[in-house]
Amino acid sequence: MSELLTKLGIDWKLLIAQIINFLVLLFVLYKFAYGPVLAMLDKRTKKIEQGLKDAENAKKKLEESEEKQKEILRKARTEAKDIVEKAHMQAEKSKSEIAGEAKKQSEKIIANAKDQIEQEKNKMITEVKSEIGSLVVAATEKIIGEKMDEKKDKELVENFLK
Repeated sequence: MSELLTKLGIDWKLLIAQIINFLVLLFVLYKFAYGPVLAMLDKRTKKIEQGLKDAENAKKKLEESEEKQKEILRKARTEAKDIVEKAHMQAEKSKSEIAGEAKKQSEKIIANAKDQIEQEKNKMITEVKSEIGSLVVAATEKIIGEKMDEKKDKELVENFLK
């Protein structure tokens, strides 16, 4: 075997030294280069995985917050609609109450006016009767030619007015 190695131009002592050097180099590279690089790649892989998980969580939270926002907007719209409807109903109620109150006041004013007209009418009738009575007495005095006493005046006026 040593002849074969010599014919090939390989020095077995040099080959053993190169194998030892290679193993030392392999050990040194593994210890100081390959190990830290693997650790760094492992760390980076975990960091990327954590980033992806965080991104998924953020996406889920964003979707949840969007749903909550939509729900809040729906509730706000419903409440606004209810408030508008209540305000409209209150306005209609107020309108009806105001119209009823105005009608009552107008009826009261009309009734008061009718009462006042009736009183004025009665007062005028009384004044006209008195005036007519005075005219009748004056006309009767001129016709009869003498003054009547108060009792006769009263009887004559009453008879004339009936």
